[in-house]
Amino acid sequence: MAYNYGKVALFILAAISGRENGVIAGLVGCGLIKSIVSISSDLMHDFKAGHLTLTSPRSMVISQAAGTLLGCIVAPLTFFLYYKAFDIGNPTGEYKAPYALIYRNMAILGVQGFSALPSHCLQLCYGFFAFAFLANLVRDLSPEKIGKWVPLPMAMAVPFLVGASFAIDMSIGSLIVFVYEKLDKKKARLMIPVIGSGLMCGEGLWMLPSAMLGLAKVKPPMCMKFVSS
Repeated sequence: MAYNYGKVALFILAAISGRENGVIAGLVGCGLIKSIVSISSDLMHDFKAGHLTLTSPRSMVISQAAGTLLGCIVAPLTFFLYYKAFDIGNPTGEYKAPYALIYRNMAILGVQGFSALPSHCLQLCYGFFAFAFLANLVRDLSPEKIGKWVPLPMAMAVPFLVGASFAIDMSIGSLIVFVYEKLDKKKARLMIPVIGSGLMCGEGLWMLPSAMLGLAKVKPPMCMKFVSS
């Protein structure tokens, strides 16, 4: 929900600040609110993990505070290293930064109103909103045997924003979960969150050496690329 709260703050601050500073004010406010809510929700997830592993709540709070303070130093340094190592924001490059364009356009929308939208944009929004609402309704009200085959609108929407590479990651992850549940369903329920957390942690830790390799102009021996027909 951090992104949703950030969007609410973005629209409100952009509308209040006016045309001159509205875009920047909206984006800054969105970033602050999103970060605060995200850290809070992460803390609740950590408490859940601590409860499952019988960890002391006091230790969890102290560790979270130490991690937050360390993140205030490491995160900006990592960002600038990453920013200098790769071509961030290039629409034809590897790191297109689609969310940057999306949030900037939302800030412009907050400043200028609906007149800034392309033709038929609102009609498309209404249509897909209705589809998402009905799909979730059918999924929740149908028997489990039928509901599990109804597509999740959120899962369909994410690849539109971040590209096909994310969809492939999600597909591979879902396949692993499917096979694991077929082999041992009881053990899978316990271990799947642990495996997913380990994969996310490993991906996050790899960002720093990846940026350093990028600065050294080291290219991977093989990669996947999507090209037009």
